[in-house]
Amino acid sequence: MFGYYVELALRSLRRSRALTALMVLAVALGIGASMTTLTVLHVLSGDPLPGRSGSVFMPRLDPRDLDGYDASAALPTQVTWADGMNLLRAGRAHRQALMVGGATAVQSDDASLDPFFVPARFTTADFFPMFGVPFRYGNAWSNGDDEGRARVAVISDALNDRLFHGGDSVGRTLHIDGVDLRIVGVLAPWRVVPHFYDLSTGDYATTEQVYVPLRTARDLRLKRNGGVECWGSGSADEDGMETASCVWLQFWVQLDDAGAVAAYRTFLDGYVHEQVARGRFLRPARSELPDVMQYLDERRVVPGDVRLQVWLALGFFVVCLVNTVGLMLAKFMRRAGEVGVRRAMGASRRSIFLQLLTEAVAIGVAGGVGGLLVALAGLALVRQQPSAAAHLAHLDATMLATTFAVSIAATALAGVVPAWRACRIPPALQLKSQ
Repeated sequence: MFGYYVELALRSLRRSRALTALMVLAVALGIGASMTTLTVLHVLSGDPLPGRSGSVFMPRLDPRDLDGYDASAALPTQVTWADGMNLLRAGRAHRQALMVGGATAVQSDDASLDPFFVPARFTTADFFPMFGVPFRYGNAWSNGDDEGRARVAVISDALNDRLFHGGDSVGRTLHIDGVDLRIVGVLAPWRVVPHFYDLSTGDYATTEQVYVPLRTARDLRLKRNGGVECWGSGSADEDGMETASCVWLQFWVQLDDAGAVAAYRTFLDGYVHEQVARGRFLRPARSELPDVMQYLDERRVVPGDVRLQVWLALGFFVVCLVNTVGLMLAKFMRRAGEVGVRRAMGASRRSIFLQLLTEAVAIGVAGGVGGLLVALAGLALVRQQPSAAAHLAHLDATMLATTFAVSIAATALAGVVPAWRACRIPPALQLKSQ
């Protein structure tokens, strides 16, 4: 029976080509505008660690002095060298990583390739397993390498392609900033969006291409990048960052269950109270332990204008649907005679309703195809924008499926009232009007 309804729907749509084109165009424009903005929002507000974000946390405390103290102000999102090392050595989490962003000048053995700068991350070994970083060749360095200040590095697949033409470069030498490091691992393609673990280098910063043990990077005085906040007599002098009164490092921990989270909260609270008692922390004892998504919500990473654009596009889509409802009503009511004949020959209201609703769904499918083309064009325009996140605007499988689902559901809903009105008119009145 469904096939019969589809055949009747297609015949009807072909008979009223102009009206059909108007309805398809209205749906396509509404869907295209909505899916363009929703795709951008979907990309920018997604979970950067699917399946892991609920077990990765940022310990936060406040080592600052009393100057400008505000009890309602947010706690720093970074830690001092002293606090970072204290929390790292305590080892109270399943995994933990202390890190900072950087930039390095890379020199190639190929004389035809000029030196170039790439973003870097100076971190501890747990960074890789905690964030689920995939490897193409080799693996991460060990905790012993952290302690021993080993001159080792992990590089990205992009840098490996550029320097070693994509081959297995484990064991080879990486030349950066005038020093040589042994490559122990090459990453597979990997990027987190947003760049949650260090927003100070950019909410949607590109993935780092060189990873070096934190203590090694500090010994070699590799160039640090990122935010820093100092107080009192502290200054951001690179040679004194380990003792300065400044927060400049990111610290993340992995806690796998509620018991581990509760235990770490207790430990962190105890650590802060201990520092207050020693006179090192001057502000009242406060600590927080947000997970990844809680932290991103607090920082309002997604630009406000993106959310506004979504609401405007959805409003435009509603207007398009209202127009589609009017066009469907006009189309269905013009077929009163046909409906009356079918009713007189024994067709039930239900069958007439389903037939007309099938026609509405067919319009939704065509509108979905048109909307997909409009969305692809819209996303191509978005990618031309100078924003750091613009190049991320791509339609993935989820949004592709959503495009057709929304189009079909919306047009089916829009067709309910016109179809119901058309099948409710008594057959005698429909035939008499002919």
